[in-house]
Amino acid sequence: MPHGHPDRRDGGHPRVSDAGLTPGSARRRVVIDGRVQGVGFRASCAHRAVEAGVSGWVRNLSDGRVEAVFEGPVTEVDALLEWCRSGPPLARVTRVTSAEEPTVSERGFTVR
Repeated sequence: MPHGHPDRRDGGHPRVSDAGLTPGSARRRVVIDGRVQGVGFRASCAHRAVEAGVSGWVRNLSDGRVEAVFEGPVTEVDALLEWCRSGPPLARVTRVTSAEEPTVSERGFTVR
């Protein structure tokens, strides 16, 4: 009997395409520096991601930064990355770093 989620036929493991990238999709880990906590950054980010059909998550880091992972259509992931450069109105972003990661067919977007 396979382990993992009962509806999954792959044993419950996240799927990754042959090269680790699903054609037309991207996954990026983003870290945002500046005044980004206590200004609605995570909620705004999650709202935009859900509207764009992008999966992943966003969380505060203990050092005052925000970290997020976006996975979905390349154009939508790029648009979210660009939005992170300014964030919501009360944020003051000083730096955004991002790294491409292999897609894992993540579903949904969560605030951690």
